[in-house]
Amino acid sequence: MKGLRTDGEWLQQKMKKKVCAIGAGMAGLAAARELRREGHEVTVLEQSGDVGGQWLYDPATDEADPLGALGPVKVHSSMYASVRLISPRETTGFTDFPFATMDGRDNRRFPGHREVYLYLKDFCDAFGLMDAVRLNTKVLRVAMTPSRRQWTVRSVGLTDADDKKEEVFDAVVVATGHYSQPRFPTIQVGMEKWRGRQMHGHSYREAEPFRGQVVVVVGTGESGKDITMELRDVAKEVHIVARSMEDVTPGLSKVLAKYSTNLHLKLNLERLCEEGRVVFGDGSVVVADAVIYCTGYNYSFPFLDTAGAVTIDDNRVGPLFEHVFPPSLAPSLSFVGIPRKVFAPRFFETQGRWVAQVLSGKRTLPTEEEMLRSVEEFYRARESAGVPKKYTHEIGGHDRTYMDEFGEKYCDFPRLERWKYELLVSSVTNMIDNFETFRDDYQDSDSILKGVQEWQLSARHRAAARTSTAVTGLLEESRTVITDMQQLSVISPG
Repeated sequence: MKGLRTDGEWLQQKMKKKVCAIGAGMAGLAAARELRREGHEVTVLEQSGDVGGQWLYDPATDEADPLGALGPVKVHSSMYASVRLISPRETTGFTDFPFATMDGRDNRRFPGHREVYLYLKDFCDAFGLMDAVRLNTKVLRVAMTPSRRQWTVRSVGLTDADDKKEEVFDAVVVATGHYSQPRFPTIQVGMEKWRGRQMHGHSYREAEPFRGQVVVVVGTGESGKDITMELRDVAKEVHIVARSMEDVTPGLSKVLAKYSTNLHLKLNLERLCEEGRVVFGDGSVVVADAVIYCTGYNYSFPFLDTAGAVTIDDNRVGPLFEHVFPPSLAPSLSFVGIPRKVFAPRFFETQGRWVAQVLSGKRTLPTEEEMLRSVEEFYRARESAGVPKKYTHEIGGHDRTYMDEFGEKYCDFPRLERWKYELLVSSVTNMIDNFETFRDDYQDSDSILKGVQEWQLSARHRAAARTSTAVTGLLEESRTVITDMQQLSVISPG
């Protein structure tokens, strides 16, 4: 296979690298585990007080900048209190560490954010990753050393301002996610003068502060619809704004009809007027108390200095070969977790494994020129297909075979089981048609039922095996301690 060395070549050239992974969310933890498996020395820098990334719920918001327009945001998490998965737990886990149900936990198919956070904590414990993670550490700058062979990483401890470090690494893996820096609609007329309350969905946590108010929610993505439904229970009126009728799914149409007394659809936000009016594309007007922009997020790497080798243009991070390696800086700089609408964390595992094997010498990359040519061909293909530049890294919906083909081509990663793919497609279809109820009301086909049953059985076996291994380890430690104590009693009797 092209890009794969023979065993002899790999063993001869394999090198242990000192690698810095930035971020301890799903992507960073997936990368860290794969890097360790390949024998690299890994340090994970995480600015929060625990692992989990976005799944580490933070009730705090940046009250001084609820829009997050000043950037970079001070509060990393964009998680609101009621968030639940939109993909089934059976498809949302590491390949060898199923996201299985556990006694006393949130065992729903689409659990809340805390259950995902606990799962990631369990993953860290199972694979001994916490000793590689440095918490409460903000990365200030990442730049190449003068020799251009390594990277200097400057960081500061957030609990101790004097805890400043400047370290040198052979490679850096950026895994900071892409749900923190708010993105706004193209038309922003009047935002700076409007007298009402404005915020991005990034700063939304609960509905109660909007009780009795007239609220405009801009955006019909999953968070926009979730927040709209929460607000409908407490607000006087909620107006959800779509870009066009093409964005109005059957599920949204159903709830608009069901809750027509205080839930209304608007098309396009035209402008905001200083006295509190909100004008829409059809000329209709609403006097509102608050506007919440659920309009997505921008990629942002304020710490990264590549001297222009990696740029962000209309939310396209590039150039990146296969969304991972910048050709002129590969393989010492890589990105894990850039693609959106993928099987996470499974696809992040695939990316992390490829990065780890390239760094060790087990895999080779094409030449810089070949990688650049591949990137340009990809851009042209997306443009020909009518995909806007801002969706460059959106995989799901544009190329459903990409993830499996990527894994097979670059690191012999197993294909997704057919029943899991069927389950995800079924869940997405149900979400589109019945977004109010899809998380709790679903019908599985016979093939999905069989797959889920086998998955649950396998998960129990894996958990039992891990418990047995842990118990064996504790017993061995106990025997060692007892032996040491016996030897001491012989040496120093009485």
